[in-house]
Amino acid sequence: MSRIRTAVIGTGFMGRVHLEALRRVENVDVVEVAATSLKKAKAAGAGYNILNVTGDWKDVINDPSIDAVHVATPNASHHMIAKAALEAGKHVLCEKPLAMSVAEAQELTDLAAAKKLRGGLCHNLRYYPMVQQIRAMREAGALGEILVVQGTYSQDWMLYESDWNWRVDPLVSGPSRVMADIGSHFFDMAEHLSGLKVTEVCSDLQIFHPTRKQPKGGGESFSGKLGAAGETVDTKVVTEDFGATLFRMGKARGTMTASQVSAGRKNGLVMEIYGTKGGVSWSQERPEELWLGHRDAPNQFLMKDPSLLDEKARAFADYPGGHAEGYPDTHKQLYRRFYASIADPTLTPDYPQFADGLRQMKILDAELASHKNRAWVSVPA
Repeated sequence: MSRIRTAVIGTGFMGRVHLEALRRVENVDVVEVAATSLKKAKAAGAGYNILNVTGDWKDVINDPSIDAVHVATPNASHHMIAKAALEAGKHVLCEKPLAMSVAEAQELTDLAAAKKLRGGLCHNLRYYPMVQQIRAMREAGALGEILVVQGTYSQDWMLYESDWNWRVDPLVSGPSRVMADIGSHFFDMAEHLSGLKVTEVCSDLQIFHPTRKQPKGGGESFSGKLGAAGETVDTKVVTEDFGATLFRMGKARGTMTASQVSAGRKNGLVMEIYGTKGGVSWSQERPEELWLGHRDAPNQFLMKDPSLLDEKARAFADYPGGHAEGYPDTHKQLYRRFYASIADPTLTPDYPQFADGLRQMKILDAELASHKNRAWVSVPA
């Protein structure tokens, strides 16, 4: 298999996640790193033994030897960078959200199709082995007709008014924080696992901290976890700390909450799907376990073990039972499939594509409109 040359744009938390996972993909070489400054790029390059570094992402775009680009920058720059990369003939794997609006996401989706380039979206949470077991069970009919989809995505890292992150700024993050940042993961998972599409939503959003203490010196502040971050300035908050959505998926019904102020929940994504033959429940904080519910038989817990998984799900578990596979492994599994589709253009992509990113932007738009109008809103197909 020929080697694929790629570059990572962005060296924050997600950029480092991408760099680490890419080292585990067999046919890929990371040949360049771009950051907002040459100093940051050099630090990342030294840490991951990457010789070519730059403080200007356009250097990556202008390098004809680079086949693919990972966009791991703050939300506002996703559209601009991904569009430039596609126009330069490069495949793109982008962090979510794909863009800041439905129109921008549509443009990228259409451009990738027109250029016949791969466009992947980093909804990596699909790739826990037990999540894929749910998908395989539903496809095999083990759950029957889906009736109920419900769950939550709860975190606590923005619980205090002194907690600050660039995601609070709508000019950088967009008009929504919680529903865009983690609610989108829930809905991507809900549609992926159920095989159904969200048709209507009814949403209620809440800002618990109308002002937050933004560090004067820039950067992030998590005073509840790491101690005071120095001098701050009170800053108005216009994006939500919490959201709740009722939703319809044809005949099926659903409900979800997303929160960044739920004390004690670090990354509490919980997915529950109930059908006419059985139910399943999975928690990201206990990813090796899958609860199987039955009406007329004892309930069960299935532990991750490739030998016990459905054949379709087995391909997502690289280690034997008792050897945990977690968040970094989900990125590896997604990237492996993304690059396999580049190496073999005839492959049907088995990863979230730009169309999925566009889909999440449509759901988010409907949620924002529902909250504003205090009414049910249809989600465009």
